[in-house]
Amino acid sequence: MSQSSSQRGKRPKTGPSPAAGGHAGSTVDAAEIARFEALADTWWDPEGPMRPLHVMAPVRIGFVRDRAAAAFGRDAAGRGPDGASPFAGLSLLDIGCGGGLMAEPMARLGFAVTAIDAAEKNIAAARRHAAQMNLGIDYRAEPVEAIAAGKARFDAVLALEVVEHVADLDAFLIAAVATLNPGGVMVLSTLNRTAKAFALAIVGVEYVLGWLPRGAHDWRKFVRPAELAAGLRRAGARVTEFAGMSYSPLSGRWSITRDLGVNYFAVVRRAA
Repeated sequence: MSQSSSQRGKRPKTGPSPAAGGHAGSTVDAAEIARFEALADTWWDPEGPMRPLHVMAPVRIGFVRDRAAAAFGRDAAGRGPDGASPFAGLSLLDIGCGGGLMAEPMARLGFAVTAIDAAEKNIAAARRHAAQMNLGIDYRAEPVEAIAAGKARFDAVLALEVVEHVADLDAFLIAAVATLNPGGVMVLSTLNRTAKAFALAIVGVEYVLGWLPRGAHDWRKFVRPAELAAGLRRAGARVTEFAGMSYSPLSGRWSITRDLGVNYFAVVRRAA
């Protein structure tokens, strides 16, 4: 689990060189897709391998809801233009949606949700669950660059716990920003490349507690906030807020904090 001195503190370079299992300029890492497809049937099991995401869900949903409400002048706790849903009339793209753990609550808040994942088995699981919940979500087994190449653009874009799994960070950020309407808001969340994150998110979560399968994360692909902000600037967007997300073993809950040392959010705007 240790890193060599040449690797420690460095993220693999992005760019046109082929990534593991991918191809030049692709955002898709085939090894990562295979790993998540093997877990596709467990997305909605709150005690299964996706348990950390279920525990994290209230904080993630609340953070996205509140930042979207601020961006679009909506009352997140009240009623929207349709008399019921605060984000009615707005579109949202959920990148790397997995089994739909964020897509479904966003649809309930009134967004017209399109949700994408490069793993076809994840999309199949998401479609089954959405059908059971009577939710109309447009699920697509596509990478983000396929959406960016089309004409669809969205008022809000989510990329939660995704960037640390992509093959080419710059290509991913360029494609993700391209899907965002001018004036729209994007929320990303990821893991910082720090010794603390290695100790907690990999050694602690994967090897000691066993909350995630071993090998679920590669510390070298974690992204420092400054790196993320720089990549987004190159893609034509700017970070307006960073916020940390910390877990309390005493309460068993996540909360928003100022500590960016492990998990963190980035709120991103694309100029109108």
